[in-house]
Amino acid sequence: MSSFASALPRRRVLADLIARPSSRALALAVDAGVVVAGTIFVALLAQVTIPLPIVPITGQTLAVLVVGASLGAVRAASALLLYAFVGVVGLPVFSEGASGPGVLFGSTGGFIVGFIVSAALVGWMSERQWDRRFVKALVTFVVGTVVTFAVGLPWLFVWFSAIGAETYTAWGYATALQGTIESGLLPFILPGVVKAVIAAALIPGAWALVRALDTRKGR
Repeated sequence: MSSFASALPRRRVLADLIARPSSRALALAVDAGVVVAGTIFVALLAQVTIPLPIVPITGQTLAVLVVGASLGAVRAASALLLYAFVGVVGLPVFSEGASGPGVLFGSTGGFIVGFIVSAALVGWMSERQWDRRFVKALVTFVVGTVVTFAVGLPWLFVWFSAIGAETYTAWGYATALQGTIESGLLPFILPGVVKAVIAAALIPGAWALVRALDTRKGR
């Protein structure tokens, strides 16, 4: 029987450690199950909220990073696409149990779209074994976090711009750019780094466990 270690070059992400049926239909069913599991995981962590004075911090970003690394590019992107879809059609999967098209097309909708891109990129890097050691994993997850902001912040800026300057003044924002930075970036920098560090500990830790189990089986 082949060991885990001997299979690792072919098994590029953690989800590939699941035994795949020889039947193509059953293999697709396994992949679909993995995608649904990833969607549920993101939905659950999205409900974990730490209230802060300006904006709440949720577990969504951490879940996106973990799903991306665990599932790989295609399945992770599919999981986040499914997450966005079920949220839009009415399931309370978004942060704080929100749902509906108003969330996706509202001020934070760009971050939900960014989750899809981030999961795909993190999955792509993990397929190339950037998730096996802490330092490279941390780089991977920081990049994934930056991508989420790179999509979400321009979206937020456009949304602020569409509201008008008088509203920004009432909220204390002099410009749309200032509003975007103060409400969409600054409160999330430190939490984003913390989540990247947590993910960079979890995923390489999971691979270390796989290697340890393989070593024991090889004795």
